Amino acid sequence: MAAVPEPTRPLTNVRHESDGTIRATAALSPKSCNTRASIVVPPTKVIPVIFVPGIMGSNLCATRDPQKTPNKVLDPGEAAWRPPNGVDEGLSEARKWQRRDPAKRQSVLDAATLDVDGGGLIKVAINSRTGAALLSPEEARRRGWGEVHWSSYGTVLCTLQERLNATFQDLWGHVSHDGHWRRINVSNPENGEDVNSAELNEISPCELQKFAEYHYPVYAFGYNWLQSNEQSANSLRQRIEDIIASWANAKRKCTSVILVTHSMGGLVARACAKAIPSKIVGVIHGAMPALGAPVCYRRIACGTETSHPGKGKLENAAAEKFADIAGRRPEDTTAVMAMSAGALELLPNHLYPERWLFAAVKSGDSAKPDDYLELPKGNPYEMYRDMSSWYRVINPDLADPANNCSGEVNARIDEAVLQAERFHTEVLGSYYHPNTFAFYGDDVQQQSVSGCRWLASTLQGTLSRELLAKGKYLSHVASGARNVALAGGATLNFSLNEQYAAGDGTVPRLSGAGPSGKVLRLFQTQGYDHQGSYNNTDILYLTQHLIAKLVQKI
Repeated sequence: MAAVPEPTRPLTNVRHESDGTIRATAALSPKSCNTRASIVVPPTKVIPVIFVPGIMGSNLCATRDPQKTPNKVLDPGEAAWRPPNGVDEGLSEARKWQRRDPAKRQSVLDAATLDVDGGGLIKVAINSRTGAALLSPEEARRRGWGEVHWSSYGTVLCTLQERLNATFQDLWGHVSHDGHWRRINVSNPENGEDVNSAELNEISPCELQKFAEYHYPVYAFGYNWLQSNEQSANSLRQRIEDIIASWANAKRKCTSVILVTHSMGGLVARACAKAIPSKIVGVIHGAMPALGAPVCYRRIACGTETSHPGKGKLENAAAEKFADIAGRRPEDTTAVMAMSAGALELLPNHLYPERWLFAAVKSGDSAKPDDYLELPKGNPYEMYRDMSSWYRVINPDLADPANNCSGEVNARIDEAVLQAERFHTEVLGSYYHPNTFAFYGDDVQQQSVSGCRWLASTLQGTLSRELLAKGKYLSHVASGARNVALAGGATLNFSLNEQYAAGDGTVPRLSGAGPSGKVLRLFQTQGYDHQGSYNNTDILYLTQHLIAKLVQKI
């Protein structure tokens, strides 16, 4: 008869020291108590998992570095950008940003004066097995969890930290897969396009056995999303090398990491992986605007949208408050984005299909407007550099309300656009790490801007492409609508109408599907909005599944 294992109780105060030592304390108990204290000792082989957030998903603060330019508005270390967590914070942030005029917005969100802020909200979840916190608050902060927006990314950080490090369970001497691994094999979180259908078969017992040979500490990497993604990629490279070195110093075997990304973080990770592919096991991209997003044009040219098609009152109320924070008017958004290479790198790039920007006029009693301009034709960056046409994305008169670069405004905008072009065409190109999975939203319930159309009405019967192209910008209103003078004395009022397509509410299907043919497998998914993708249960299981598959590549 087999011996009955002694009962155990997990200790909840386990500490992982920087030298690799695992420490915990337990109270002494009488001999009659035969319940032993236990701690989980992780494997000595380590694969760090690093989460890279999207634009606006990293907390930023005024620099404390005396070698950098100080922020004109904020004290050193003061928060510059902390996306709100919850309704109360959202209302408070909206009120704060409503009081900031364009000049103050430009000065607060001046990329050169900001650093990543690691002091953001962290709410470490409880380990469902042990009843202890997954990490101490100090360890979570050391791993960068406070650098990212908690409401968007806290769930994925805690979920991966727990599930990746709990592969098997021992129930009275009977070893079996932990429940969440069993659920993965019976769930189907996608209905996607197979690039290689063998890449997502069920996870076999042998694969799980190999997966369990490694420890998976989960990190977050915040970055200054106002600067070029090229700079952020260099910072990510340094963070990867530092993390690998820290585990080597702790007497653990660690040579490479896994990257999990959201939105623009995918562009950062791709550029980083191109530089150090051997230090990255693989990459999982979620909701990445691989070809850019026309909504970026809309926000610079006209301000942030205050509603979304198909959304209810609560969702549109939240959109209004976000617009208060990000800027409702072109004066607000242009002041921040016009010279921000990171923001401009979200504009539709050279791989986005041509002719996504139109100018149309409805003449007389015609029921259907006629498109007179279809742009861009050829190099899209030439259109972004154009600061004189009436349909320009950047109005230089709105770009520097703080007078930070008097006399050099156009040159600074040119420099930012040139950097965006260089990042897209040279730094990034069409590169993907050879071990890459990706998923994107293709949901008709999450309509996304796929193109923009300037629309006007006129009683004038004779119009031409040349006449409209040579129109002169006169003025605009708070909504971004533009008054345009035509040769001959006519004036047209153009308002921007978005063209919508299925997507995730931000990234249209066309751009989300950009990795097709370049990755191991691409997943077409539904049921979430862009910012909430990693709060979706199916996406969390899919991410866990894909990480397990990537480990088999070692």
